[in-house]
Amino acid sequence: MKRNYLIISVSSIALLIVLVIQVKWIVQTAKVKEELFNEKANMVVARTAEVLSADPQACRNFESGTGAEELVKTDSLFTSYMDFYDINTDYSFAVAAPGQSSTQQSNNQDGAVYKKRLEEETTQSGLELSFFVEGKNKFILAEMGTLFLTSVVLILVVLILFWRTILSLMKEKKIAGHTTEFLNNMTHEFKTPLTNIALAGKMISKDVSQEGKVKQYTDIILQENEKLRLQIEQVLNMSALERGEIRLQKGPVDLHQLIKESINGMSLQIEIRNGMLSLDLKANRTEINGDRAHLTGAISNLIDNAIKYSHEKPMINISTYNEGNAVVLQIKDNGIGIEKEYQQKIFEKFFRVPTGDIHDVKGFGLGLTYIHKIITQHGGTIAVESLKGAGTTFSIKIPLADEGN
Repeated sequence: MKRNYLIISVSSIALLIVLVIQVKWIVQTAKVKEELFNEKANMVVARTAEVLSADPQACRNFESGTGAEELVKTDSLFTSYMDFYDINTDYSFAVAAPGQSSTQQSNNQDGAVYKKRLEEETTQSGLELSFFVEGKNKFILAEMGTLFLTSVVLILVVLILFWRTILSLMKEKKIAGHTTEFLNNMTHEFKTPLTNIALAGKMISKDVSQEGKVKQYTDIILQENEKLRLQIEQVLNMSALERGEIRLQKGPVDLHQLIKESINGMSLQIEIRNGMLSLDLKANRTEINGDRAHLTGAISNLIDNAIKYSHEKPMINISTYNEGNAVVLQIKDNGIGIEKEYQQKIFEKFFRVPTGDIHDVKGFGLGLTYIHKIITQHGGTIAVESLKGAGTTFSIKIPLADEGN
């Protein structure tokens, strides 16, 4: 875990440095582009002023306010030099004495300003030519558009990849934690029946002369062996489901019949704990298109959970009803309940609601994952409602057979 934090910290610092360098580089490039633009604009106004200074009559007309033709000529000069220096923006210009309002102007005088005084030999008041460039920043941005866009895209790609990397590390950490918990649970689950089998074997070897005792010990061995078989089968089925190796054998199935088959093997467990299982089967349409074996296994798992997670006498209610073109099965218990923060996680592989170091409930954390996969492969949904200390209700909704499922 510390290693992951170190990797994330170092990567974050490195990414921050790269981003700072990239931003500085973009800013520096923009400054260089601006300086180049200013040089070009100054050359445009300087060369235009040079041509005007060589025409004393034009300067006098500007001073007297009669330089209409000169305005057209000056505009033509600006257009020509702007094309030469590759400046493609809107512009305007003005001719005036320094510090005075313009005597002759073209359009407006907004934007960046570049000025050049005409040669004094040709003017009496010392005229100044002002060159107003509109949209200077837009032009510079357009000039470095590809570079800027590429930089932004690269920065976004790096940020997305970095975020995905962090999510992957967090996911791996989570999986590693679940795997460790799974292995601990598996060790505990296998240890108990193996211990019982070993103990029963020793007792048989001691009491071979007592036929009744031998039968009792043999039953223990068979029961514990069946537990091991079911646990191993659950792990293998889960693995096969994830790889897509189990194909459901679907056919017409009556949900009420499945429920009755599922509770047959559970009644004894409930009676031993002085509990009660009640049925409230109100659904009128109950035929679904499903895999009998896997659906029975899913329902049995939910009933088994309801029994296991009840510290007191288990009170379990199983009900059905129709909702639209589907049938809903609800299994309600009076068990320990599930805290809200864990209700969205209980269908995750290996997840078990934390109980500290107490191992009073058996299982690998695969049961609900298996149930969820089976129900979704039947086109159905499963939801949970629970209140800590007040029981849990699982609701399964499956489309009816006539819906083409």
